[in-house]
Amino acid sequence: MTAIEHRELKGITLRNLIVTVVSTASIVVSVMTTYFQLKNDIRDVRTTQETQARINEIRLNVLEGNVALLRQEVDALMHKKISKI
Repeated sequence: MTAIEHRELKGITLRNLIVTVVSTASIVVSVMTTYFQLKNDIRDVRTTQETQARINEIRLNVLEGNVALLRQEVDALMHKKISKI
């Protein structure tokens, strides 16, 4: 250790101050990295949900079209059955 590291300023050595600053910087970097990773994950999940919602909407429209077509076929069959009687 150098002479400056042995000097104390109200009970705080320069070495302790450096360790504190480096530790704080390390913690801040770790927290910010985690924050940005979570932010990206949330954006990815939101995009996936929007895509899935669009796919579900298209499927619903197709099913509604099929139901309408089947309803017309049932009505036509019922009309033929009634006219035969």
